[in-house]
Amino acid sequence: MIKLNLNGKDHELDAPGEMPLLWALRDVAGLTGTKYGCGMALCGACTVQVDGQPTRACVTPLAAVAGKQVVTIEAIAAQPAGKAVQEAWRKLDVVQCGYCQSGQIMAASALLSGNRNPSDADIDTAMSGNLCRCATYVRIRAAIHEAARSLA
Repeated sequence: MIKLNLNGKDHELDAPGEMPLLWALRDVAGLTGTKYGCGMALCGACTVQVDGQPTRACVTPLAAVAGKQVVTIEAIAAQPAGKAVQEAWRKLDVVQCGYCQSGQIMAASALLSGNRNPSDADIDTAMSGNLCRCATYVRIRAAIHEAARSLA
């Protein structure tokens, strides 16, 4: 049993410690908003927040998050930055296919939690490694700026 705080609630997950966090979230906890993309931490589709930091769940062993706070897309709106990002995403119609968007939103909200006025360079750095096959990068950047303005 691995104990962790998942989306604000204490949980014990009955899974082996070497199981990737992604599969523990999806198959054990039933939280399917976090997506499998590449399985090698290269695309960002599986991004969650662990103690506030964007983390690739596909390569993070469940044991590595024991005792930590894990937030997934299902609960990100409970955080001011997460709510602002999701509202900006809708306002600016960022999503095309949507597959990468939960990871994009998790990375963007982590950025805005620590930096309420990011530059384009800050955004590019924070979002690097989050790939969008539909190439909505311009709208993603605009939505992050919009979310930052709403948090100001």
